[in-house]
Amino acid sequence: MLRAKKPGGPRRRSPELPDNAMTWALMDFLAWSETTGATESTITTRKQALIVFVRWAAERSLARPQDVTLPILERYQRYLFHYRKSNGEALGYVSQRSRLTPVKTFFQWLTRARYLLYNPASELQLPRPSKKLPHHVLTPAEVESILAQADIKTASGLRDRAMLELLYSTGVRRMEVTRLKCYDVDTDAGSVMVREGKGRRDRFIPIGARACAWLTRYLHEVRPLLIVEPDDGYLFLADYGEPINRNAAGGITRRYIERAGYTFPGSCHLFRHAMATHMLENGADIRYIQAMLGHAKLTTTEIYTQVSILKLKEIHTATHPARLERRGGDNVKPAKEDVADERVELLHTLAMECEDDE
Repeated sequence: MLRAKKPGGPRRRSPELPDNAMTWALMDFLAWSETTGATESTITTRKQALIVFVRWAAERSLARPQDVTLPILERYQRYLFHYRKSNGEALGYVSQRSRLTPVKTFFQWLTRARYLLYNPASELQLPRPSKKLPHHVLTPAEVESILAQADIKTASGLRDRAMLELLYSTGVRRMEVTRLKCYDVDTDAGSVMVREGKGRRDRFIPIGARACAWLTRYLHEVRPLLIVEPDDGYLFLADYGEPINRNAAGGITRRYIERAGYTFPGSCHLFRHAMATHMLENGADIRYIQAMLGHAKLTTTEIYTQVSILKLKEIHTATHPARLERRGGDNVKPAKEDVADERVELLHTLAMECEDDE
């Protein structure tokens, strides 16, 4: 069912923004982003980052784009560096960069749109993320322990188990799992179509037989109980029939991690890390994992290689540890020396992606 478009007319100012020239320029920039085809998530990211900047500027009596200079932008960069979250932690370099990039894009647009004669952000140097790894990578035993926490005797528990199995089997992002429609998952063929993932790229990936079995149970036994008409076809529904959103998916995953007795940070992305590293350690080529994750490239020197779904399905079945049946000696093999470097690079990429998703 098609959703009704938002009514046209001038874009309204958010109540959390000051009523000044900077805010109205921001509204024009967001409207331009929408008309030029930026994704909804990109527009949301830009809006959230720029709201912080505009409010910071207003507190310092900077009400117009013309009031901003390079030294002021560098001062804002120092503000982000010293900022502390509610838990007392500093923003990581990836988070700082993700908040500064929309500011650079905003001032680039202001210059092109003739709001400014020159771009004060053109020489702003963004922080360079350090080569770091995820805080923790789940072992196969830890994954099974977390999956076992869902009470499959209840409707919500069966739904949660199906969602966790899909996360682990496919490695899809939190945003992507909440956008899946029922027709995107083919449990008979064992495949999932991820539509407009990060970078607006579609990808067709395999899903294991065990995850398909849980999804089939959910689709037949639970989802019909959660539907509230009109049904938009989203795969995972909350208790009142609305699609599960990103925050809810993260909260559900986090709850089962804590029930299993684990205190390390993270939620949905932990299963993405686990899928990729477990397949790599079991012998999957990095290119196939790359295709599963939806990365255009893992390093600046690797070229993305398109692979057929049949070959990718074969690799997935052979290397993913979650299977319906296990043959004798079918245990996870230790990482080989020749994949150690690939594992580190993969984990570094996933760690940056995870922080950027916060």
